[in-house]
Amino acid sequence: MSAFDELDPTTRTELEAAAFRRLLQHLDDNKDVQNIDLMILADFCRNCLSKWLVSAAEARDESLSYEEAREYVYGMPYSEWKELYQPPATPEQMAAWEAHHAKKKAAKQG
Repeated sequence: MSAFDELDPTTRTELEAAAFRRLLQHLDDNKDVQNIDLMILADFCRNCLSKWLVSAAEARDESLSYEEAREYVYGMPYSEWKELYQPPATPEQMAAWEAHHAKKKAAKQG
């Protein structure tokens, strides 16, 4: 058991929340890192974080729409962020995504 596991639940939740907020700040500070690049390398992106927030809210019987969660994660409406910071995926990015997706699919079947 790690020292983290031995923390009281409130402290643990506060540390996890602080780390999540720091992750969001890091992503905001690095807008040049595209969602497709995150998906290729880490199999998650800003939209995934938004979906996970919605799921967490639902688990607590709280109301949080996907668009509300995305606005929190992106720091602005997604449509605005997309227009300002998300260029179309390059052919190289799409090829890398397709290769990543195929590898993941093959691993599930094997």
